[in-house]
Amino acid sequence: MKQTYHAVIFDLDGVLADTVEYHYLATKRVADELDIPFDRALNQKMQGMSRASLIEALVKNSEYSFTPEQKEKLGNRKNEYYQQLIGRITREDILPGMTDFLEKLKQNNIKLAIASASSNAKTVLNHLEISQFFEHIVDIRDVQKMKPDPEIFLKAADALQVPYENCIAIEDSEAGIKAIKQTPMFSIGVGTHAAVKEADWHVDNTSEITYEKLTRNIFLYPVIN
Repeated sequence: MKQTYHAVIFDLDGVLADTVEYHYLATKRVADELDIPFDRALNQKMQGMSRASLIEALVKNSEYSFTPEQKEKLGNRKNEYYQQLIGRITREDILPGMTDFLEKLKQNNIKLAIASASSNAKTVLNHLEISQFFEHIVDIRDVQKMKPDPEIFLKAADALQVPYENCIAIEDSEAGIKAIKQTPMFSIGVGTHAAVKEADWHVDNTSEITYEKLTRNIFLYPVIN
């Protein structure tokens, strides 16, 4: 029997928005201030983490110990640096093909949600001018367990009132793909890193993801209202 999909759940950074570099630069600035080793390979492993989890992973590489209060301040500092950087985001930062993809999905009544670990998701979507496409954005404050736990994707599907097995989820991080793979959802992995190639469908970049390909290859069908 052909499987039908009535919802698509998106990660944000690296899937819809060209903001991964901003996360790297903000974290790198904090790491440099603390004299902690940090590079792009480590940044890739940290993608999808909450702010607290990212700082926890970062300070493990320090010769010093940090109190919970100090870690919280470091997380807030990293977020301040990131907010300064995303202030320059415009529609030009939408990743290739994603505007057309969103428009085609909405034209066919496919429900859309955002499942991002970023507390700045609404701000980024507003700067990109694509907020109107999404029925729901998961509030990170309501998520108890972060990626690679699947909770954030399950919450998105619940909010859309679509069964998990009828959802597609798109990610570009190792933690995100691991999370989706723990659900009945169809996973799409974006990027060239080995971890994302474990997805049900892997693409090197977002331009390869189209409504036509989904309709033809994995049986995405319009919702009849």
